[in-house]
Amino acid sequence: MKVTGYRSLTTAHDWGRLIGDANGVMPEPRTDVHVLILETDSGVEGVGLGAHGDIERVFGAVEGEDPRAVSAIYDRMLDRVFKTGHSGATFGAIGAIDMALWDLKAKAAGEPLWRTLGGRDRFVPGYASGLDIALDDDALVRLYERFAERGFSGAKLKGGRNLEHDLRRLKALRDVFARNSAEPALMLDANESWNRSQAVRYIAALEQEVDLTWVEEPVRRWDAAGLASVRRGIRAGVATGENLTGLEQYRPLLDADAVDIVQVGNVWGITHFLRVAAVAHSRDLPVSPVAYHTNPVAHAAVAVPNHLAFEVQDLSAPIGLHVDQEFEDGGIVLGDEPGIGIRVDEEHINAVRAADPPAAIDGPHVRPKRAGLRLVPDSGQGDRNGARAGERVGS
Repeated sequence: MKVTGYRSLTTAHDWGRLIGDANGVMPEPRTDVHVLILETDSGVEGVGLGAHGDIERVFGAVEGEDPRAVSAIYDRMLDRVFKTGHSGATFGAIGAIDMALWDLKAKAAGEPLWRTLGGRDRFVPGYASGLDIALDDDALVRLYERFAERGFSGAKLKGGRNLEHDLRRLKALRDVFARNSAEPALMLDANESWNRSQAVRYIAALEQEVDLTWVEEPVRRWDAAGLASVRRGIRAGVATGENLTGLEQYRPLLDADAVDIVQVGNVWGITHFLRVAAVAHSRDLPVSPVAYHTNPVAHAAVAVPNHLAFEVQDLSAPIGLHVDQEFEDGGIVLGDEPGIGIRVDEEHINAVRAADPPAAIDGPHVRPKRAGLRLVPDSGQGDRNGARAGERVGS
């Protein structure tokens, strides 16, 4: 079996609601989902997800290779961009290819990827995370009741703009998930919108009334000293890592004893997750993947000893993607389809795509100009128009 080429598709996920975080809100309830299909001379195809616009920079390291040598090919891709660097969009392309290679490897073995990776149990413990900052309180409760009905006992709230607003919503989540646990896990994600002093003051105030399991990305992702300072100043754990692209970016944070929960983005691939999990395990730290559509890294989560909980952002799949997994008992139940368990209906995707314009680049992916530079709290949820809201309330 040899890799001979690839196809790229763009589908969409229909959230049925607006999504966002402290930096802004997406302008529409549909967001783009990028799909990569690796072709082989045997006719078997591998599926990977995530933006891969830089694929031509690294595909030369993959073309003509046997996909079953996936770990070695991963390093070949990194070597391919040795001088110019592998971060950002290039690391995303590497991650999408890596997923597709693992998909091919498991399909060649005729088994689901979680089996190929050495997993014993198909169940992946999770927590609910609705990207929920655009919702009013009633809609927030309705959303998380759907997760509670599936057995989830914890949730992560998007916040960081207004203390009273976040406190009220955290208490509402505690009430929702009390049906499944006497002490539900409550997390708050500030998405790098504070400076270290703001973070400590804000979280310490919340902790007077709610017990937080962790605070996520309280300051910038690379700020080892800042994350360590926040960690010393609050009771909750500090979680970060979803935007780090390569083991070398974790090293300063781990050396500074700045992290309690080591996070990994799904879009960076299976091999990256496995390597980060091993490094975290060497420090006796748990690892927690940050979700992406279809939750592909869930297959790897069951194969590491230090997986804590998997972020689940929605209970449905993107348009044209059929995923062999269920949501039960507060987590993800992986299926038995060979590979990563994603079947792609290209005809349906192309038909839908032809009828809909591309999604706008706006919202939480664009950092506000005034992020971290605020003297007084926001008076409420703020403007829902993405970047403008972020500019006004950015800390």
